[in-house]
Amino acid sequence: MKTDLLADRHIGIQEADLPAMLEKIGVKSLDELINKTIPSKIRLKEPLALAAPMTEREFAEHIAGLASLNKIYTSYIGMGWYDTITPAVIQRNVFENPAWYTSYTPYQTEVSQGRLEALLNFQTVISDLTAMPLANCSLLDEATAAAEAATMMYGLRSRDQQKKGTNVLFVDESIFPQNLAVIQTRVIPQGMKIQVGNYKELEFTPEIFACIIQYPNASGSVEDYREFVEKAHAANCKVAVDADILSLALLLPPGEWGADIVFGSTQRLGIPLFYGGPSAAYFATRDEYKRNMPGRIIGLSKDKYGKICYRMALQTREQHIKREKATSNICTAQALLATMAGFYAVYHGQEGIKNIAKRIHSIATWLNKALARLGYVQHNEIFFDTLRFSLPDHVSAQKLRTIALSKEVNLCYYDNGDVGFSIDETTDLKDVNLLLSIFSIAAEETMQEVTDIPEASSLNRDLRRRTSFLTHEVFNKYHTETEMMRYIKRLERKDISLAHSMISLGSCTMKLNAASEMLPLSNLGWMAIHPLVPEDQAKGYQMLINNLSEQLKVITGFAGITLQPNSGAAGEYTGLRVIRAYLESIGQGHRNKILIPASAHGTNPASAVQCGYTTVTCACDDKGNV
Repeated sequence: MKTDLLADRHIGIQEADLPAMLEKIGVKSLDELINKTIPSKIRLKEPLALAAPMTEREFAEHIAGLASLNKIYTSYIGMGWYDTITPAVIQRNVFENPAWYTSYTPYQTEVSQGRLEALLNFQTVISDLTAMPLANCSLLDEATAAAEAATMMYGLRSRDQQKKGTNVLFVDESIFPQNLAVIQTRVIPQGMKIQVGNYKELEFTPEIFACIIQYPNASGSVEDYREFVEKAHAANCKVAVDADILSLALLLPPGEWGADIVFGSTQRLGIPLFYGGPSAAYFATRDEYKRNMPGRIIGLSKDKYGKICYRMALQTREQHIKREKATSNICTAQALLATMAGFYAVYHGQEGIKNIAKRIHSIATWLNKALARLGYVQHNEIFFDTLRFSLPDHVSAQKLRTIALSKEVNLCYYDNGDVGFSIDETTDLKDVNLLLSIFSIAAEETMQEVTDIPEASSLNRDLRRRTSFLTHEVFNKYHTETEMMRYIKRLERKDISLAHSMISLGSCTMKLNAASEMLPLSNLGWMAIHPLVPEDQAKGYQMLINNLSEQLKVITGFAGITLQPNSGAAGEYTGLRVIRAYLESIGQGHRNKILIPASAHGTNPASAVQCGYTTVTCACDDKGNV
């Protein structure tokens, strides 16, 4: 019985097309083609031991079944991920629209004017909120953006520092642990040493070339870093700041207190949690460092008739040109998620973003006072959305956890017994009363239900933002759904995507993924799960990851699999780091040369250098043979 498989329909080549194609090539069957092109000694003798392919209907039921195993609790864990509200007009017309989700890095500007405008909007949002003169059009994720900041500051050392081998990077102990972990992985092979400590206790020495700090920090405290930055600059040190983008609607932006680089995540700008990703990282810096910045910058040009057009203004580290001299292996960006974040800012505008931030901060301020009356001691003198408490003697973290889980709520539990939570855009009065009940039941007290939360602020006057942002016309025109939808469609019509035709450029595009593969992404069971929830709340994700890993092991023949962000460069880097770690483990860490064909993709030598290897380029003939 013949089944209707996706493989027979997806790309558009039907079984009936095969005879003509085979005749043109000059073979009688696909088997003959494979026999003539792939040497027999490297071919599998038996078919792969994989389950039979599913029909689209079977897959839809299977993936929905996995999603239903994920439990959607209300998560206040924070630590870099926050629940958000994706405006329906953006979810429907961008996220679920192949004209946008297949749009790749726009090499051909003349057929990419719509997405280039959308990405320029994103850059403007970042530049405005951080108060930095220049932003790129996104990086892969916040943690790799942190590592990129470290590498960039290492490259910016003065000639004297380079001569002396100055190589210590100071990282404040209160940054998100996942960011510190990736910084450590990425910078050590490049010859940097990491010093982790309390920024208040740091004594600058000639060995330190740069510092990374977080604003607000991982505990939620808003620190006044102005004096620290002055001291750093006096000691010839650069400073990179990991900043919560939404908090900058209310907080004094790092660009106004001397930061050299500001980076972070734009997940808070309407991007779902997705169990930790993907979401677009942002990266902003001073104008004088533009040629050292990773990624791409979109800019404006005028043609000879004075007409404005968008273009890729700078690809400062384009690996395909610089190859082993490239100081970053980033060859792409989170274009879809960056586009969505930019549209989120267009839809809300300055007042809308400010109101969201004020509502979050007002709820946190109110809860801070309410829980103090119950005997909880809050650590953060100045905060935006995150509170961290020491507990009364008769309340344990385990007691709080049990009560919270019984009400399907995840709080943040610190190693020392403290408990905290991060308020987000989705938090409303019902949620506030539920949080209040959890803490009051644990304290064995009663609290009256709250019916209104007044606007309030706990921010120090010196750390409040006074400058405006998103003043450009585009952020003030499209605040109704109808206007927003028309604007999105107007940009869409200026583009050619894979929904229109084949695009010959770009080796790592998102491809025209099948609709049945994309539909599950809009299922709340996949969208609304925080990456740090207990594993029993993410059984669907765990099974998905495990199933894929097992299948990849069968396909590749390897014993273990690691799954990477959606960039080939990240997977390539990981493979090279694994090889390096293996060689070091058997006492052969001195083996540091890598042979790379001249025909290889540009990220190959760039990734190798990032891993601390020396590359040796091998010549190729006209056909690319080594």
